[in-house]
Amino acid sequence: MEDILTGDAQLDQAVRQWLQYDQNEKTKSLVQDLLKDGSVEVLKKKFSHRMEFGTAGLRAAMGPGVSCMNDLTIIQTTQGFCCYLEEIFGNLKERGVVIGYDARAHPTSGGSSKRFASLAAAVFISRGVPVYLFSDITPTPFVPFAVSHLGLCAGIMVTASHNPKQDNGYKVYWENGAQIISPHDKRIAKAIEENLVPWPESWQTEEALKSSLLKDPYQDVHAEYFKAIQKHCHFRDINKKSDVKIVHTSVHGVGHSFVQAAFKAFDLNPPYAVEEQKDPDPEFPTVKYPNPEEGEGVLTLSFSLAELEGATVVLANDPDADRLAIAEKQANGKWQVFTGNELGALMGWWMFHCWKNQNTDPNAVKNLYLLSSTVSSKILRAIAVKEGCHFEETLTGFKWMGNRARDLLDQGKSVLFAFEEAIGYMCCPAVLDKDGVSAAAIAGEMVSYLATKGKTLSEQLTSIFNEYGYHISKNSYFICHDQNVIRSLFDRLRTHDGTRGSYPTICGRFTISAVRDLTTGYDSNQPDNKAVLPTSSSSQMITFSFANGGVATMRTSGTEPKIKYYTELCAAPGDSDVAQLRKELDDLVNAIVESFFEPEKNKLQPKPE
Repeated sequence: MEDILTGDAQLDQAVRQWLQYDQNEKTKSLVQDLLKDGSVEVLKKKFSHRMEFGTAGLRAAMGPGVSCMNDLTIIQTTQGFCCYLEEIFGNLKERGVVIGYDARAHPTSGGSSKRFASLAAAVFISRGVPVYLFSDITPTPFVPFAVSHLGLCAGIMVTASHNPKQDNGYKVYWENGAQIISPHDKRIAKAIEENLVPWPESWQTEEALKSSLLKDPYQDVHAEYFKAIQKHCHFRDINKKSDVKIVHTSVHGVGHSFVQAAFKAFDLNPPYAVEEQKDPDPEFPTVKYPNPEEGEGVLTLSFSLAELEGATVVLANDPDADRLAIAEKQANGKWQVFTGNELGALMGWWMFHCWKNQNTDPNAVKNLYLLSSTVSSKILRAIAVKEGCHFEETLTGFKWMGNRARDLLDQGKSVLFAFEEAIGYMCCPAVLDKDGVSAAAIAGEMVSYLATKGKTLSEQLTSIFNEYGYHISKNSYFICHDQNVIRSLFDRLRTHDGTRGSYPTICGRFTISAVRDLTTGYDSNQPDNKAVLPTSSSSQMITFSFANGGVATMRTSGTEPKIKYYTELCAAPGDSDVAQLRKELDDLVNAIVESFFEPEKNKLQPKPE
């Protein structure tokens, strides 16, 4: 090894340690092959930087090395997490944790979500902690539901959601049923670094799976989850009589049987399942990206089945079924794939419509809350202003909305709905996270109800905008794997006139009226120029407000190599010049791309078509 890695003692030590610790013959062999081949650059990528444990947990490619998801890094992560929980909860051994997993697998390295979940269970059981390990694949929402339902200290979901097939992830929930937020992430990361040596029992999955500390919550959670979401079924008689035809795809993920069960719980006709995609398949053979947010390319087979069966609506979950996409056939025969913001408007309107039908007390609305992330459409704010309920925005991600929802619920408030533009919807407070299963059934009921009124989803969306004001958004991203390029781009925006903290005042023909930088904590709208929302120096996020009422946010993704941008223009209720509004937004987006991205443009990849 010394001959191959001469001059890099740190890498030499990291590889030696790996070969000493790893008991998975496949990953061990892959590393030994890299050594024999003299693949120093590959080894550097795999061993120079450990995966960073953040508020989203872990997400990376499966394979050998400290930068990848594999048996050893799962054990090390779980040992750290377990030690941190022992430090926080004196009753961890009474309450326990829940662990779920999706259907991902990686034949080359021998890694799979089920294998990783078993190893995590073995770590906790070795310390005398009860583990509620699901006996089969589940949607991600089952884990936060189980944490709350069973009163556990924490939950782990092994999934990479909609990431490419080679990836996997490790998502963590706190005792409140929401994803962890800071400072838990930093403290868990520190505990992981302090517990890198595998405990002997951590590898003993067979013994752990026979332990009396291991419990299977599948049947109980399955039954109780569907009971909980049934509370949001308000038009059962209409559902029973509805002849609306809906197609559903789980995109080779876990969602099929659970969405079928959700439709049954709502007395809706079962959706037609896309046969080629209904069963879990970690190879995702029919799609380039297993992400329904990408739109038509992922829904081609769904559209074909809908044409065959005469269905007018398509529902699609991502592989772990925590997100939902919807498309509708239009009068001209073409399919409209709704954006996440448009679905936020439709689902938000529907949830409020149902709530209003159930509540006759005029004062009850004052206790009602709607939430969305700061990069999502402000349509919920418009609804709240007109209807008299409350609206709050949070930082990007359901970890923030879930924790805020829990705070409000603990104060005796009612949280009706929360959403983010990345097709994530929380319609039921029993799950303090996005949930594509309950959202699918609730959307199915909305479609059936609208059909009795002779209305399509598209027509209802227009009605919402006519009542609450048009909210037109346009979002996209650039792919960038180089952190130096990303830093350069955002630093340039922060030093517009050559001094730190000076931001652009104009973008093309558009005047910038305010700037909020949640990386540095600056907000020109606040009297003291200090941002109200939490800030994070480890991620990039700047929001520009424009004199024409437009808002644009640029941020880096926490789980993918992307620089995302989000833009929205809003009109007052009654302003129906949508064409002019769209043109103004198009011009604004073009100006943003030319002014803010241009210097680095040749180092960025545009969003794939």
